[in-house]
Amino acid sequence: MNDKMKNLAVRTVSGAVLAVVTLGAILWSQWSFGALLLVLLVVGMHEFYALAEKQGDAPQRIVGMVSGVVFFLLNLGIITRIFDTQPIFLFLCSAAYGLLSLPAMFILELYRKSARPAANIGTTLSGVVYVALPLSLMCYIPLLGGDGWEPLRVLFFIFIIWANDVFAYLVGMSIGRHKLFERLSPKKSWEGFFGGLAGAVAMGFVAAYVLDAPRAMWIGLALVAAVAGVLGDLVESMFKRAAGVKDSGSLIPGHGGVLDRFDALLLAAPFVFVYLLFFHL
Repeated sequence: MNDKMKNLAVRTVSGAVLAVVTLGAILWSQWSFGALLLVLLVVGMHEFYALAEKQGDAPQRIVGMVSGVVFFLLNLGIITRIFDTQPIFLFLCSAAYGLLSLPAMFILELYRKSARPAANIGTTLSGVVYVALPLSLMCYIPLLGGDGWEPLRVLFFIFIIWANDVFAYLVGMSIGRHKLFERLSPKKSWEGFFGGLAGAVAMGFVAAYVLDAPRAMWIGLALVAAVAGVLGDLVESMFKRAAGVKDSGSLIPGHGGVLDRFDALLLAAPFVFVYLLFFHL
């Protein structure tokens, strides 16, 4: 077996394992879903700060990761009711913590004697916003648009992201001619982009049928998630090019790191959260 076939085999096996773990964690319980998101958060923030350091920045790695984890756990506590208190209290605690962690980063930078304090603070905060915030909002997606916990909602959200990715690749490889964003991703094409939208919308139809939900809502969600997902992929490509690396990490053999596999979801999650929130007001 040559190297190309070996790499394909490794990529296929690791991708299948990742899919089984992800889907199993979502369907098993709120706790397994939360544990999955927490692992993605810790590894994702580690990778993000590593990329920043390769660009010459010096983020407050520990402060940023602790801030992200605490913010996530407060939001997870709201949906699981693990704390014997009202959800509004936890929400206020989460908001207060977020407000206070920012000035804390400024204060800590006083003692680091760095030549680029603003860049360091900005990079630290960016790790929280780019990774911890969307994964915290993911906690609420199984609850929005229904009477209780429904893991299939978040599952179909992920399926829409995957469908967009697969159809964009297939259409782009077949008939792609016009570059979408050549500076950051030379292989992406406008033909692939619209093919991905079609695949995402098709999955939206399936989601509406399976969940017996409004078709218009899921078609709209599919379009929002697909467009934001493509932009998420470009954003991560921007970070990797600035750092001069091919992958954000090496945790997933043949696929790279967490940011490489979940970049589309990270940028799409806030848009989908707001979409669902306003759709059900």
